[in-house]
Amino acid sequence: MTKTDIPLRLAPDMHALLAARARQEARPIAQVAARIVERELRRRQDAKTTDRSDERLVARLQRLLAPTIADAGGWQDLARDLATLGYEMRPAGGGITLHLRETGERLCKASELGFAYARLVRRFGAPMPGHPHRLAHLCGSARRGAPPRHDGRPEDRFDVIDPI
Repeated sequence: MTKTDIPLRLAPDMHALLAARARQEARPIAQVAARIVERELRRRQDAKTTDRSDERLVARLQRLLAPTIADAGGWQDLARDLATLGYEMRPAGGGITLHLRETGERLCKASELGFAYARLVRRFGAPMPGHPHRLAHLCGSARRGAPPRHDGRPEDRFDVIDPI
């Protein structure tokens, strides 16, 4: 493997620690420094990245968008009202995420704003259009004993043969 030389400036105390380590390992100081840097870079690369958004950003978005999300009467209302403010919700895994409408940049999970996908499905009585997770068991009409709603898909229709 080809290696590249780089200049490295260290504070005197860090240089002393590195020199002591090199003496301990009976290796050149540059080789010890390279191994430490490589090990640290690998550790950082392999570390699990957090899926959490910037807390200050989430707090600002929550103050701005909570009334809009809370007042929405359904998915269409929510999409329209968020678009007016320059945002949109998109399916993401088993939930939804908030994005800047213009650039598509992901800002945070809806659940970080206090509005988990399951909670919105339950409130709106229907899953988000186009979301792969339908969560039919949470739809309001099914919970109240009314006939379940369906979006026209044949697999969503059924007949009750023997009421309990």
